[in-house]
Amino acid sequence: MPISPAAPRLAFAAAGFLLAVTTATTALAAPPPHPAPAPARIAAAPPHSGPAPARSAAGAGAGATDQATWYAPLSTRGRYIVDAHGDRFRLKGANWDGAQGSWTGSGSADDPANHHAGQDSHGIPLGLDRAPLSRLLADFHALGVNTIRLPFSNEMIHSAAPVPDGAVAANPQLRGRTPLEIYDAVVDALSGSGFAVVLNNHTNTSRWCCGIDGNERWNSGQTTGRWADDWVFMARRYASVPGVVGADLYNEVRRDVLDDPNWGLGDGHDWYDAARLAADRILTEANPRLLVVIEGINWTGVPVDGLPHGRPVLTPARTLSHTLVDSHKLVYSAHFYGYTGPHHSGATGIGETHDARYQDLSRTDLAAALDDEAFFVEETGRHYTAPVWVSEFGIGSNETNAAARTWFGNVTDYFADHDADFAFWPLVGFEGHDDWALLRYDTAGHRFGILDAGDWRATAWQHLTTAPGSTGAVASVPVWRMLATDHGDAVASLRVRATGDWDPGAHKAACPDGSRLAGLSHTGGRGLCTDTGAGDLRAADARQTVVTDERHVPAGGDWASGYTKYQCPADEFLIGYSLRGARVSAALCVPARTALPGTGRTVWFDRSDNRPADAAGGDFAYGQYKGQCAAGEYAAGIAFTTRVGARPGPAALLCRTLP
Repeated sequence: MPISPAAPRLAFAAAGFLLAVTTATTALAAPPPHPAPAPARIAAAPPHSGPAPARSAAGAGAGATDQATWYAPLSTRGRYIVDAHGDRFRLKGANWDGAQGSWTGSGSADDPANHHAGQDSHGIPLGLDRAPLSRLLADFHALGVNTIRLPFSNEMIHSAAPVPDGAVAANPQLRGRTPLEIYDAVVDALSGSGFAVVLNNHTNTSRWCCGIDGNERWNSGQTTGRWADDWVFMARRYASVPGVVGADLYNEVRRDVLDDPNWGLGDGHDWYDAARLAADRILTEANPRLLVVIEGINWTGVPVDGLPHGRPVLTPARTLSHTLVDSHKLVYSAHFYGYTGPHHSGATGIGETHDARYQDLSRTDLAAALDDEAFFVEETGRHYTAPVWVSEFGIGSNETNAAARTWFGNVTDYFADHDADFAFWPLVGFEGHDDWALLRYDTAGHRFGILDAGDWRATAWQHLTTAPGSTGAVASVPVWRMLATDHGDAVASLRVRATGDWDPGAHKAACPDGSRLAGLSHTGGRGLCTDTGAGDLRAADARQTVVTDERHVPAGGDWASGYTKYQCPADEFLIGYSLRGARVSAALCVPARTALPGTGRTVWFDRSDNRPADAAGGDFAYGQYKGQCAAGEYAAGIAFTTRVGARPGPAALLCRTLP
């Protein structure tokens, strides 16, 4: 979410760094006791039930579009999000904030002046005191949006106190309810009106984001386990609401006073691993129908000239991407505001550096930055290929800075030209308080904003929401996913998980169901999975073979002389492997649904890369030697050596022609 440059989001990072040696950090108050997860409010729909239809009503006004019926649940095909019929569903969204908190962290929370823009949300979506829900939803439709990102805080989930009656003055049916119960009503209303709803864990505590505020990471003030528990609770709670289509795991992961988040180091600040954990728990324990939205890292380093600092966004995914238990549920996300920049915190005064802001960049340089930081993920045929949702961007209606206005035109043009999924921040505000809001309401319920004459943003918004893009059926594309055993298991197959621990004590990896192992690295424990050329090759039965010796190498079939060979039985193929330290421990094979050819070739990669010329799947083991079967082949064996002086990792693959 935006913070005005006059009150920058990371201004305190530099000050905190400089004062850390003399200033103690105030501990956050402990949240209420964590209750046991409640059952879903409405009986959960069966995991394999038919698609549920949802219709977005047509509206009039800026950006209004006639939304066709769409069918939940949503999933992904390459760079696109599709509905249950396989038709493109472009997230044209806005952020209805408030349930994440509005208190700025200083002064009494009872004083509206101590809330962002003087707007006390009372821990519920803004505007319920000013307009009936039905009126709000009609206005949302008039904007031309079909998706609502709905922030919440962990504190909101556990708050047992009813909100004041005045906070829901325009919706008296909500009086006496807790913030979570009001959130329930909002979710139901949005779904019933045809909107797609993405739940967004915005903050841990209920306060305005995003600076040095105790909410920098998912586990600031709470454990990663408790955070994931809350996600399972929320995903279960709305599992039967057809409009709830996604779980946006955490907002703007960033540096606190003393330390940075990271992507793949395996410690308590590892956002890559925490996101994978929560995603898989949501999909296996709560609701397998949800999209899982993983935002890149928003900020690392201290914003002081001469010290390392910057905005990684999604760049780490180039070399370490997520492989979930469902290959068609991952969406990556990023936030872009004009007053921030690739290496600019967005601050003025303390925390401001001489780095360029996005609004300082030329149209060409802005496009290059967006490509480099986020939209490269949409490239076809890579292990990181996924839709990119710009789940926050925005600007104020009172903005007069020419560079900022030019940036807004340029960035909305980019989104339109790239057929991007997007969500504006924020959707609702109070008239006379937050000019960033698309819609503002006064105390009498009168509406102001982008639907009315005089809002300079309307032209760009109209262009963005009505620009032509891909529609209708989206063709299936080959899936490529990476396996990383850097710090533990990487078993992405639900069928393999159901069989238990197939190599106790080893680091194990297995491809997601529907794919097969196509590549391995000589060191580093990385693997590459795909379904290209054959789709789901596995037979329907649950059999699997854990290979730990050469019993399946036929007489006269030595395809890697002098090396130990773990080869699949006839008509089986590789989907996984395990390592003990750097040494190969086992190969995991499963039967094919059809007879497999037995002719093949040996692909050596212990001295150099040995991959197809197109390097399909991308660099799945950056800086390591890699071997990979061709698109028309399957892997049937792994060879390695334990001789003195040699590295004991995978050295060769047995690649055979697909049927």
